[in-house]
Amino acid sequence: MVTLVSHIWKPSRSRTITIDSFVPVPRGTTATAPTMLSWPSKDPGDILDYQLDIEPALVGNEGDTIESVDVEVDPSQPGDLALDNVAADGYRVVVWLSSGQVGVTYNVTVKTTLASGRTLQRTVLLPVLALSTPSVPENAIETTTMDPITDENGNPIVNC
Repeated sequence: MVTLVSHIWKPSRSRTITIDSFVPVPRGTTATAPTMLSWPSKDPGDILDYQLDIEPALVGNEGDTIESVDVEVDPSQPGDLALDNVAADGYRVVVWLSSGQVGVTYNVTVKTTLASGRTLQRTVLLPVLALSTPSVPENAIETTTMDPITDENGNPIVNC
C-alpha cells in the first residue's frame, strides 16, 4: 500500500539574518550606522526562502507578534527579482524570492508591523550572480568548437 508522506519544511539557516538589538549609546558619543544587512548571493534560476529575524529588537516585549509584513524590491522592472511569497514564523519574516538580473544587487525592504502597533523596517541587500552557468566575456579566446579557453582556475582567457 502506497502512503503519501508529509514533509516538514525548515528554512535554511544559511539565508537567515538576525538584526542587531537596540544598543544604548553612552552620552557624549555619536551613534554610527551599522553595516548593511546582506543575504548570500542567488542565481537567477533559484527560488529560495530568505529570513529576517527581528527577535532581538523585541527584547522585553515577548508577547508581541508579527501582524503584517510589507516587502518592496528595488529595482523592480520586468525580469528583476520577484517576490513569490511572504510568511511569518514566530519572530522571523520569511520571503520567497525568484528571478533577478545577473550583476544587480537588489534592495529588499521588509516593513514589519506588530500587534502592539510598533513597526520595524530594514533593507537587506541581495546580489544576483550567474552561479549555475558561468558568464563568458565577449572577448574570450575560444576553440574552433566555440568553447572558451580557461586558465588553471577555470576563468576564461580574454583578448586584450
